[in-house]
Amino acid sequence: MEQRNNVTYFVLLGLTQNPKEQKVLFAMFLLFYILTMVGNLLIIMTIAFSKTLGSPMYLFLASLSFMDTIHSSVTSPKLIVDLFFGKNTISFKFCMTQLFTGHFLGGSEAFLLLAMAYDRYVAICKPLYYLVIMRPWVCVVLLVVSWVGGFLHSVIQLSTIYGLPFCGPNVIDHFICDMYPLLKLICVDTYIIGLLVMANGGLICTTVFLLLLMSYAIVLHSLKNLSREGRRKALSTCGSHITVVVFFFVPCIFIYTRPAKTFPIDKPLSVFYTVITPMLNPFIYTLRNSEMTNAMKRLWGGKFIS
Repeated sequence: MEQRNNVTYFVLLGLTQNPKEQKVLFAMFLLFYILTMVGNLLIIMTIAFSKTLGSPMYLFLASLSFMDTIHSSVTSPKLIVDLFFGKNTISFKFCMTQLFTGHFLGGSEAFLLLAMAYDRYVAICKPLYYLVIMRPWVCVVLLVVSWVGGFLHSVIQLSTIYGLPFCGPNVIDHFICDMYPLLKLICVDTYIIGLLVMANGGLICTTVFLLLLMSYAIVLHSLKNLSREGRRKALSTCGSHITVVVFFFVPCIFIYTRPAKTFPIDKPLSVFYTVITPMLNPFIYTLRNSEMTNAMKRLWGGKFIS
């Protein structure tokens, strides 16, 4: 694909231009990134080394933590460095790489959450057939489909913008390279392109979110057939999943299911699903999952986990 533009780098306006606020945000986001790395890597290692966490649910959870680790690493280190040094420039190629990787991992995570919801549906609504339906090769196929779906989504997003001319200015009113802020810098009519971006990103977010809500509605309706202990365990697991789904999809839907315009609230929402959500996921899943907590205590020591 031929690149046609006069821009070799972009200037990111970031979250603030105030030096004092930048230092405060630097310390805060550095802490967030450390917690994200430690929490998600701890989950991955716990599931990998534990002999009791062998169900498909934990395979999907380890995959989610892996995606969160990479997704956070795409945006957080650059943001942290920019806040510390106060220089918010990014090369054209790295900007396109950040755009592609962010949508690739974000799309893959959306499809993975759908696979996790299907796993919980089978476990709660069809427990006698769980091991038959969720065989290892089925889990592998669901994981592959999640990654492939995210890859195709990202390829479509990048292909709609990469070959277009950026004639300047080269200032992006954001802290990351994303579709709508970049569309404002293209020196051709982007109305149709904006609709394509909305149809791709917004349609995927909305459709997957509605499917997830339907699946969890069916699961919650079926809880009346379970014992008291079964309902407690199922509600704990589903509650964690629903919390993660809301945190991930609500900002995504707000940003991408509208025409190609930017609003001031876009930056805080982008911070939430690119920085905050990957940090919160390990806490959400471990604090509400006794099996995961017990496995961590056995492997890493009760005092350390406490």
